[in-house]
Amino acid sequence: MSAERLAQLICAGLGLALASSASGQSRSEYARMIAGPPREISPLSARTIAYLAGKQALVGSHASSDEAAPRDAHGRPMLSLRSINRGDAVTLASSADGTFPSIELDRAAHFLRSMGGEEHPVDPRTLALVYRIQTHFAVPEIRVVSGYRPPKPGTHSNHGRGRAIDLVVPGTADEDVARFVRESGYVGVGVYPRSQFVHVDIRPRSYFWVDDSGPHRRSHERAILGGLAASSDAEAQTRHQPLIEPYALGTDVDAALRAIGIAPAPPTSEDEEEDEGE
Repeated sequence: MSAERLAQLICAGLGLALASSASGQSRSEYARMIAGPPREISPLSARTIAYLAGKQALVGSHASSDEAAPRDAHGRPMLSLRSINRGDAVTLASSADGTFPSIELDRAAHFLRSMGGEEHPVDPRTLALVYRIQTHFAVPEIRVVSGYRPPKPGTHSNHGRGRAIDLVVPGTADEDVARFVRESGYVGVGVYPRSQFVHVDIRPRSYFWVDDSGPHRRSHERAILGGLAASSDAEAQTRHQPLIEPYALGTDVDAALRAIGIAPAPPTSEDEEEDEGE
């Protein structure tokens, strides 16, 4: 699907179900389709439509970089993250399969801390997703807008679960980044035309949206491309991609390991002695 076609569908089809063919549409259905979204849903601005078509000025945090991507001792690209708000950076070495060892996950969790300094473990699959974005676009770094944010009461943001990152890919339009990630399966992808970044997360069922609100403004989130979300998950299931389990808090580590197919290690004699002494 072209970027222009995507923008047209979002603009014309918000809140409406498009018929599969013109011959199958009644006159009233066709009239509603060309009339645009219902009155309670404001139309997308020209600026937003252009943004969703990939027509974005690549300046500021979106400016390209001439630096070479860092590589580890084996010649593999390293994940390089730079904070747009704080200015600090971290470079992380991956394993051969594109995952990250625990020591690097700890470093990532510290880097992705909130602006108030609170830290939270980062889901390794979130980091692997961001690494795939960097290697796909062959850029020297990923510029991070936001990582962990302490959850507010009554909210369920993946930012409070170590499963989400708001990011910018240098030299790349946000819609190009979003289009690539939407094909991954089991992901959330949100584009923010005014703030100009892409939200990516991992989740049990894909969901895509556009939010035309400005920074620190009330959300104007609108779901888009529901059919693509469903088909991306179906394709992921076909290629036996592991499912993303729903996020839940628990205290039984052994049960959590068994749930994802990992057998807990048997207790050692030292472990047993420590338990008995407490």
